[in-house]
Amino acid sequence: MADYENRPPPEGINVSPTHPLKDFALLVGGISALVVVAVFALSLLAGQLARHIPFAHERALAGHLGRWLPAEPVSAVERQRRQYLQALAERLAQGMEMPPEMTLTVHYSAQPTINALATLGGHIVVFQGLVDTLPSENALAMVLAHEIAHVRHRHPVVAMGRGFAVLLAVASLSGVGDGSLQQWLGGIGMLPVLSFSRAQEEEADAAALQAVLRTYGHVGDAAAFFEHVARAPLAREPLAIFSSHPGHAERIARIRDFAARHSQVDTPPVALPAFMKGD
Repeated sequence: MADYENRPPPEGINVSPTHPLKDFALLVGGISALVVVAVFALSLLAGQLARHIPFAHERALAGHLGRWLPAEPVSAVERQRRQYLQALAERLAQGMEMPPEMTLTVHYSAQPTINALATLGGHIVVFQGLVDTLPSENALAMVLAHEIAHVRHRHPVVAMGRGFAVLLAVASLSGVGDGSLQQWLGGIGMLPVLSFSRAQEEEADAAALQAVLRTYGHVGDAAAFFEHVARAPLAREPLAIFSSHPGHAERIARIRDFAARHSQVDTPPVALPAFMKGD
């Protein structure tokens, strides 16, 4: 007759060697990492697809940006400043291989903001605060050509595509209703998402230098704006626009290197017209 024995189970057989909360945290962390990677990949794909949107359609999308763009100039001097900026932009664009359908509209703002920006549909905004920091037309041309290069390379619509993809993914994951998407598409949040990557900024810098060189025969004063920003106290530096930009010292060094290699003629910069000076 067989002899059976009921042995007690070993101690801790049903106890995990790690704390269950740690396992849960690792699981959540892994899933979150996968979601972030997936959203990032989706945003890159959306950006590349957006690049192929016809410029005419981009102009139509830009119709929602009215509240973000400066109002039409009222005074005669402001109208004169806008006309000058528009003419300078068109002059620079002639040497930047702009497609025939790609038009530029330069807006002038009397605000003291030290900034210029390019957004959808070829709209470019130049603030008086920026102009007041510049020593010459050449320095202004470098900044303006930089913004034109963003338009030329479709950077605003690429940024819009990426922003929309991220917002759509977040809305899908969080269960946010269509209201947020409608607000974004209505122009409430379109302008703030149009921030450019470091690579896009470097591409715009390179194109701007070539445009300034073709227009003036040299790139004197091309680094003036970046030198001004580099000298400015932290409280006055426009950190938001430069958050994804290359460092000031890096940009200045690249411009000086370009000048040493391409513009040997010692030609004085062109003075800004008197009417461009702030009141």
